[in-house]
Amino acid sequence: MSFDADSLYRLLPQVYRTRDSDGALRALVRILAEQAQVLQDDVAQLYDDQFIETCAEWVVPYIGDLVGARGVDARPGARTSRRNEVADTLRLRRRKGTAAMLEQLAHDVTDWDAAAVEFFRLLATTQYMNHLRPDRGAVASLRDATTLESLGTPFDTFAHTADVRRIAARRGRYNIPNVGLFLWTLPAQSVTRAQAFRVDDFRYTFDPLGRPVPLVTRPVTEPAVTHLAGPANVPLPITRRRLHRDLESLYGLDHAGEPASVLLHANGTDVAPAVDSNGHPVGSVRDLVRVCDLSDVTDSGGTVTGWAHSPSVVIAIDPELGRIAFPGDAPAPASVAVSCMRAFGREMGGGEYTRLAGFDLSLAPVTQVSPGDSLQTAVDGLSATGGVVELTDSAYYVTGPLNVRVPAGKTIALRARDRRRPVLVLAGNLVVTGGTSSAFTMDGIFVAGGTVQAPRVDATGGDNELASLVIRHCTLVPGPTPAIATVPARPAAPRIDADVPSLRATVTDAITGPIRFAGECTLALDGSIVDATAPELAAVTALDGLAAGGTLESRNSTVIGRVHVKEIALASNTIFSARGDATWPAPVRCVQLAQGCVRFSYVPPGSVVPRPYRCQPAAASDAGRVQPDFTSSRFGDAAYGQVSRRTAREIREGADDGAEMGAFHDLYTPQRLASLGARLDEFLRFGLEAGVMREN
Repeated sequence: MSFDADSLYRLLPQVYRTRDSDGALRALVRILAEQAQVLQDDVAQLYDDQFIETCAEWVVPYIGDLVGARGVDARPGARTSRRNEVADTLRLRRRKGTAAMLEQLAHDVTDWDAAAVEFFRLLATTQYMNHLRPDRGAVASLRDATTLESLGTPFDTFAHTADVRRIAARRGRYNIPNVGLFLWTLPAQSVTRAQAFRVDDFRYTFDPLGRPVPLVTRPVTEPAVTHLAGPANVPLPITRRRLHRDLESLYGLDHAGEPASVLLHANGTDVAPAVDSNGHPVGSVRDLVRVCDLSDVTDSGGTVTGWAHSPSVVIAIDPELGRIAFPGDAPAPASVAVSCMRAFGREMGGGEYTRLAGFDLSLAPVTQVSPGDSLQTAVDGLSATGGVVELTDSAYYVTGPLNVRVPAGKTIALRARDRRRPVLVLAGNLVVTGGTSSAFTMDGIFVAGGTVQAPRVDATGGDNELASLVIRHCTLVPGPTPAIATVPARPAAPRIDADVPSLRATVTDAITGPIRFAGECTLALDGSIVDATAPELAAVTALDGLAAGGTLESRNSTVIGRVHVKEIALASNTIFSARGDATWPAPVRCVQLAQGCVRFSYVPPGSVVPRPYRCQPAAASDAGRVQPDFTSSRFGDAAYGQVSRRTAREIREGADDGAEMGAFHDLYTPQRLASLGARLDEFLRFGLEAGVMREN
């Protein structure tokens, strides 16, 4: 039966509908219809909740209890599921104690790529003459560069002397009872047919800003549970030597016709061998692509004068720097696109991961824009109705100053198509104005240059009444941006500038540079990084970069730089990485201390904040030890913004639910590692000891 409001309203006697002149009865029926639909959906879900494959996420721990899976707890907002762990419980128990089973267990519990290593197989031992093992030589060959490259990794094949230190404490490895479980905590994220950054007519980079960013392999699914992971099954950094050795498997198209780990597209065509009528390649990929060292060459003054090699016949690729050089003896390509894999901690910032769950499907019309089309024209077409401007390709969208006028009571969304990563290159600023109760959303876009501005007055001098500004899954580049196409390079600048009274600016799952907002505005951060590029620079302040901004709300976020606001309504599980000096003694300063709360957060010593509750450092004597240490503070690195394993436990496990403080809170890294440790006791054979090691 349909429970929509109109159907239910028509079932009422005509006499009551006739008397309902003010619509009060229709409004009541609408509420009843909504609740009836909720009840119907719940009843329909009851059958699905009996199976681990189809149940709701909150049901997973209960099914886990039924099969005796230990430590399967609910994690609100987690970006991983325990579904596989519960589903495989019985199967893994049947294979208890085997290395392949332990590897599968590690993958199911943590949802990270894993590899198991039995270290007794790598011990240098005296061999019995009647049972020789020539592959277990105790002397390393210095001529075998391929094997030397794997030294110290999970795929090391050299023989080692015994190590008596305990592997459970991550100190020793090579001993008879030791099993190592290696985890890749930075998953590979795909980049598919994205426009390459142009250095000149013949030189390009995989990174959209021209930065030297290493590539990783696309993990290949293991064929069976009995299979032990190899280098092809995990997101390993691609070295020059490895790409040269395995060029046929790492470069080109896979059996399904999709890009492998690396693929170039020149002039709209895949740079790959042609195939015959039977689908077999004609020629060799080595006739098209070679691996080179494309490092910078500098003069005596340290100025970069070029790259180390300039190919003359084939295309050169440097996977360690993410660089491409086309042959100088051939015509320059008109267009270059790249497909590759890059590592990053989670789905944050502009990327081609799915974002469909956050789309407002009720917004219409949807205007699709291709590279080269006028963005301003597309936006102006919605100035009366509201709607969506959708960027359709992973390419550069170069535009001058972009002005968005949102009609009263409407919403305009500027978003990337799902699983696309467009780069919006602004020659000026993106200026948003609107009427009463209007809203503007930007979703899934990588923004280079320019500032997203919400000024106090519009172009006509009237009041800007924009009510909501939402930045979701976007990257507003921290720091300077290079020259792209016809847009010149721009220095570091604030990336969000809000000056509208009563405006609520929301930044969710985004990476952005400094934010400036007026005292009448509210800034809400959720799962995001605000990066001023240094702790001593201003990250969140008023428009002048010094005075107090408006009201700040921060959840599960990382702020690198100084903060000066009028009020902190709530700061929860947040890292404020700031440093004061003589002119700015309080790294984080709040004017109104009588209201608001800062809880389970890192607040630098000397800060002035309201009512701290279980914040760190808890005592002045801990200030030198308890402070955030990021694995990388360089935007673009795989481990950018993540606290390192050297960071004090009070921060790594200091959130209100025992997770990591900061923007990577929802990964629940401590809980995933603790769950794996608890489950290992159940599945290890007697006498074995396992060590869990993070590879990145």
